[in-house]
Amino acid sequence: MRAGGGPLSPCKKAGFPQQVFTCMSDEATPPRLSPLSALIFSSRWLQLPLYLGLIVAQGVYVVLFMKELKHLVMDARTLTEQAMMLIVLGLIDVVMISNLLMMVIVGGYETFVSRLRLQNHPDQPEWLSHVNASVLKVKLAMAIIGISSVHLLKTFIAAGNLGSPPVPSPPGVVAIGSFTAEGVMWQTIIHAVFILSALGIAWTDRIMQAPPAGKEPKH
Repeated sequence: MRAGGGPLSPCKKAGFPQQVFTCMSDEATPPRLSPLSALIFSSRWLQLPLYLGLIVAQGVYVVLFMKELKHLVMDARTLTEQAMMLIVLGLIDVVMISNLLMMVIVGGYETFVSRLRLQNHPDQPEWLSHVNASVLKVKLAMAIIGISSVHLLKTFIAAGNLGSPPVPSPPGVVAIGSFTAEGVMWQTIIHAVFILSALGIAWTDRIMQAPPAGKEPKH
């Protein structure tokens, strides 16, 4: 108790000068925002339905994966090696798009909406510990390149004899011979543009994070 009868602050009880040390209770108290600042800051929650919608899309891709897997297992005896390879590449494509969705859902929510508080959780993704807008942008670009690579490989396999009549294929499989030389060329060009775009994003991010001239980076 103080001489005046009031309780001592935690700092005084610990024997520290109050003007030198800040009480932990004061540090834990978040700053009070003005109504306008609170409204603007709270507007980030408008993105929550968008991430919930992506979770629904993730569920749709699970259904699509199971459908294609069932088709592969049921028709395994009648499928040719080329048709089977196309179905497997389709499954890989679904998985990679699903990974892209998870990256956007988890990383985007953590970066732009609210923290997930997964520190020390055994299942915390390794990349989430250092994720920010720049890292997420580069990872998304690399994921898009991977998806484009799978699509391009499917095109090369299914191209067959360019310009020849399409060969009938099972449902869900691209018809062999249904591609033209011009279509394959444009798909290759688009894939190259994706790669150049990812390199540009990574290079720009490296420039922005480089230390100013004349200053040594901290070790």
